[in-house]
Amino acid sequence: MSLVEIRNRVASALAAAGRAPGSVTLLAVSKLQPDAKVLQALQAGQHSFGENYVQETAAKWPAFREQFPEAQVHMIGPLQTNKAKQAVDLFDAIHTLDRASLAEKLAKLAQARGQSPALFVQVNTGEEPQKAGILPAGLETFLKDCRGMDLKPQGLMCIPPDGVDPRPHFQMLADMAARHGLTGLSMGMSSDFEVAIAMGATHVRVGSAIFGARPQA
Repeated sequence: MSLVEIRNRVASALAAAGRAPGSVTLLAVSKLQPDAKVLQALQAGQHSFGENYVQETAAKWPAFREQFPEAQVHMIGPLQTNKAKQAVDLFDAIHTLDRASLAEKLAKLAQARGQSPALFVQVNTGEEPQKAGILPAGLETFLKDCRGMDLKPQGLMCIPPDGVDPRPHFQMLADMAARHGLTGLSMGMSSDFEVAIAMGATHVRVGSAIFGARPQA
């Protein structure tokens, strides 16, 4: 499926939900994709991308940014604390703020730099033991602690469990964001981004539907 088709589906989903055109950021998930495919998307006017790995991003995006200074790169994979310093120099947004130690590191870096990437708190809406993220019951305390360190998360992110209806998870995330005064909702991927848009997503993360099957790492 082409980038144009995905953009058309995003626009149709927004219209069906009665939402304003352009009120969702389409993140083209370019992790592990060949440079030629990423370049093709950039040349087609795609400005926002999602990456999972700091090392891969450091290797390929500085050169792309020189050619396409309007491009933005969002961290959507797990972030190791020891790579946080490199990450804040590479990414415009981090969608995977998921633990206290990472919050503390990002706060120190923000204080030293005088700025921070946009931050989304990852919430483990399915309470899956193998999955990263703040548990729903702990979100209020975590946000309070972040704000106490002068971090200003702008939204929440979730990855619903595989094989289940994502709607309850998207609704839970939207409700929690509204309750805590957060405007960003990073939710929805290739298989369910239209559902996410109907439920208020501000960022959808679409990879395989744009680029095709992802090469193995």
